[in-house]
This record gives sequence, C-alpha cells and structure tokens, in this order.
Amino acid sequence: MKDRARPAEILLIEDSPSDADLTRAALEEGKLDNNFSHVKDGVEAMAFLRRQGSHAGAPRPDLILLDLNLPKKSGLEVLRDIRSDPHLRGLVVVILTTSRDEKDVLEAYGLNVNAYITKPVDVEQFFRTVASLDDFFFRVVTLPPR
Repeated sequence: MKDRARPAEILLIEDSPSDADLTRAALEEGKLDNNFSHVKDGVEAMAFLRRQGSHAGAPRPDLILLDLNLPKKSGLEVLRDIRSDPHLRGLVVVILTTSRDEKDVLEAYGLNVNAYITKPVDVEQFFRTVASLDDFFFRVVTLPPR
C-alpha cells in the first residue's frame, strides 16, 4: 500500500443532503486522510472545477464522486464538460448514482468515466462501497499529479 504525502482532495457533486452526509461519514470511517468538498448542482460543480466566483480558491480534486440526477445541469452534462475541457479531462470521475438505466451507463462510459457505481440502498453496503473506493483510488491506484 502507498503512503500519501498529502491528504486526498475529494469533490462530491450531490444534491441530496442525506446522501452527501452519508458519503462524508463513509469517507471519515475509512480512516484515510481526505479533504472533502461538496457542491449541490452541476453549474456549481463546473464553477468549482474551473475555480470561478466563490470557488476561486477551490482545490483541484484527486477524485470526483458525481451523481447523475442533479439540478441545473445533469451529471452526464458535467462529465461531458469535464472531458471536453483540456484542463479538466484528466480528472478521475466516478459516477455514484441511483440510476441503473443502461443508457446512462453506456453514455457515462462513452464519456470515459473511470467507474460507474449504483448506490446501494443498504447503509452498511453503501459505507463498504465508499470505503472501497477510497481505499482503491488512494492506496492502490497511481493517480495523475495535480
């Protein structure tokens, strides 16, 4: 397992306050040193990633957890924007959504998402899923430098 010299930067793009709280709790339970940022819609997500407006000092995320069903701009639109921007296209994006729609899965992988995960309904399974993501991306995988 790798040792990290700095905390990982995780950006959660999620409009549901309860899902955001669960995700934060699952990451905290994982015992890895993470900085957690949260935005609630697709427009705010792109402002955060482009460091615009109130997000001028936003950190560049090492991992983005992206819901699909977002207000203002859908998760797939956000993913499309990320992948079409030369400054953002290398970011690691994991879809974390309730959608099991095959069309969503195919479109997300067509846009080069790094992983597509359907949120487990069971809270314990959700915690295990998020913890495994945290462990995989920050202890196993070599991520691109910021």
